[in-house]
Amino acid sequence: MPDEAQGIAVFGFELGILKRLRRAGWWHAGVRDPESVAEHSLRVAQLAGLLAAQEGADPARAAYLAIWHDSQETRTGDLPHTVRPYLTKPDARRITADQTAVLPSAAGESVRAAVAEYEADDTREARCARDADKLEMLLQAVEYREVGVRGVQGWIDSALTSLTTDTARRVAETAVSLSPLAWREG
Repeated sequence: MPDEAQGIAVFGFELGILKRLRRAGWWHAGVRDPESVAEHSLRVAQLAGLLAAQEGADPARAAYLAIWHDSQETRTGDLPHTVRPYLTKPDARRITADQTAVLPSAAGESVRAAVAEYEADDTREARCARDADKLEMLLQAVEYREVGVRGVQGWIDSALTSLTTDTARRVAETAVSLSPLAWREG
């Protein structure tokens, strides 16, 4: 077993894969160079914190859950929805347990608990993190639509129907009618 510093460094290198791993589903929509999983996860975490603040949940906890929601993809890659008929969804808790085996006990337990809470989806923070994942996808689809990618409506529709918090639903409904450059105009 590596020492604590080495374990964190080794895991840190593995997490670096997320910066190079592209979100594969967007290739089906015709996006030539989709964002990375790390780019997606950052905005998910930011949105989770904002949603949680509005929903009366703990923003820091919701953001922490969101940071880890796709970390398992260092081992599986980003699996688009088109694989569902052919593959069983990988067990995020099991992958996380394997990934975090190199970590010191407190750090490893923190990540495993966050993934378990996100997967269980039974806290307000987990619901905000899950909604942030869908909301980020919707925002990305609107951004791609703005630059001429035509095959994104399915992603927008999917996000709109899967959101559970009032705040996320209101944001999504507003976002589909805005230009991604609205922040400059406001």
